[in-house]
Amino acid sequence: MTYCVGMVLDKGLVLMSDTRTNSGVDNISTFRKLFHWTVPGERIIAVMTAGNLATTQAVISQLEERTKAPSERDNCLIKGPTMFQVATEIGRLLRTTIEEAQRVNGESGKGRFTSTMIVAGQIAGMQPRLFMIYPEGNFIEASWDTPFFQIGETKYGRPILIRGYEKDMSFEDAVKLLMVSFDSTLKANLSVGLPLDLLVIGKDEFKPLHEHRVTAEDRYFDTISSGWGDALRSAFHSLPSYSFSDDT
Repeated sequence: MTYCVGMVLDKGLVLMSDTRTNSGVDNISTFRKLFHWTVPGERIIAVMTAGNLATTQAVISQLEERTKAPSERDNCLIKGPTMFQVATEIGRLLRTTIEEAQRVNGESGKGRFTSTMIVAGQIAGMQPRLFMIYPEGNFIEASWDTPFFQIGETKYGRPILIRGYEKDMSFEDAVKLLMVSFDSTLKANLSVGLPLDLLVIGKDEFKPLHEHRVTAEDRYFDTISSGWGDALRSAFHSLPSYSFSDDT
């Protein structure tokens, strides 16, 4: 399984993903699911992936290949005039990759090669934008009403984000919020696991403001994990006790 989150703030974008993939309890591997490409001073585009590993790797490999000879290819990452058109082209590539895999595998391939992606970034002269792309190639865009997207194992970390998100929060607080969301997911689901990849994109920076891989030895994540557990227990015990008395 997977857990990825993309978040829009006044100050820019924050992205985080886990790296665990599994095909059963005895076949667990680590693969990167967060990728980004930059043209200094002009654009930065990031993609996070969830779903069938062969499908996501095929899409990312094709995007990577296009960046190696941009003058010879229709390169949506480098040449797309807007983030909307970048998302459109990535959605088209995802859809055709899935359709081809299903065609080759016939009936046995139906439903096996699906994938969902988060596309985020900014092109000079425009605002940072965040999209979630579905296996069919269509997508939706984040707004201040829906300022973050999750893909993969979303249910355990979502309540944290809903309660804690503020659009004017600092990048540091946003990272802390994501750390808590991921810790809650890791505790509840073994199919999501460390390391975690973090990318912070500042508005009008057009390069990563901060990149970090969170490993099992990461002191900050360990502090967040233990501190959040203590804080929950403290909050629980501070709530009024239930009474069996009819008087109350």
